Amino acid sequence: MQKVEYIIPQNLEPYVNCIMVDESDDPNTHTNIQLYADGYPGIMFQQSENEFYFLPKKKKLSELFLYGQTVEPASLDTKGKFSFVVVQLYPFASKYLLGIDPKILNDDCFDLLELNHIDVKSYHEKLVDSVKLEERVTIISALILELVESHKVSQDDRIQKAIELIIKENGRIKLKDLQDELFITERTFERNFISQVGLTPKQFAKIIQFQTSLHKLNQSNFEKLTEVGSDSGFADQSHFIRTFKKYTGQTPSYYLKQITAN
Repeated sequence: MQKVEYIIPQNLEPYVNCIMVDESDDPNTHTNIQLYADGYPGIMFQQSENEFYFLPKKKKLSELFLYGQTVEPASLDTKGKFSFVVVQLYPFASKYLLGIDPKILNDDCFDLLELNHIDVKSYHEKLVDSVKLEERVTIISALILELVESHKVSQDDRIQKAIELIIKENGRIKLKDLQDELFITERTFERNFISQVGLTPKQFAKIIQFQTSLHKLNQSNFEKLTEVGSDSGFADQSHFIRTFKKYTGQTPSYYLKQITAN
């Protein structure tokens, strides 16, 4: 997936992190897109000659769906020509869009075409008819705004601030310090965080820390593999390997061999 530079409408800035796209015109290609935990849900519009499947669940995906937090290693799989647009959302956004417990969406996807309280099918038809990225982003943006307006979920500024700080510190922040800064008890903090994000603060911080290490590996800008773990804030190399394998199903050294071979 490629991140594209696109000006996000001001009224969507509280919800949208970035926009990503990918496509292939090769009818003989087999595409498998690895999905590793990154802390962000999103909305995807996709078209494929032979359907997209969510693995390992072997779930056939709708052309327009919202995916939740990815905790276990997963992938999107298709054969032949395809194209898609992903609007990556901030961690709390799925709560505001669907008004449901975000834990339900962990490692899963929700078919937006199943919604009845708004006319999602008309948005879908417009997306199918459009060919330009700008048009598709505008259509998905309008859908997001209508979903937000239809639920009116009250915002928890403390949780949004906590998410911001965890991301800023690359997951390397003591949750006790975070609670003290936000003037919130441990129990209330965890309960409200799970309600908004679908993960505990500790899980979310660990995912962000893992993503930091993944980014360093992808940059290949280090002399020894041990540097990646220590620079990402892991207590020791075994902790780094254990965490990395949990989210990718691979050791850091095996992952590095795969990306350098391509």
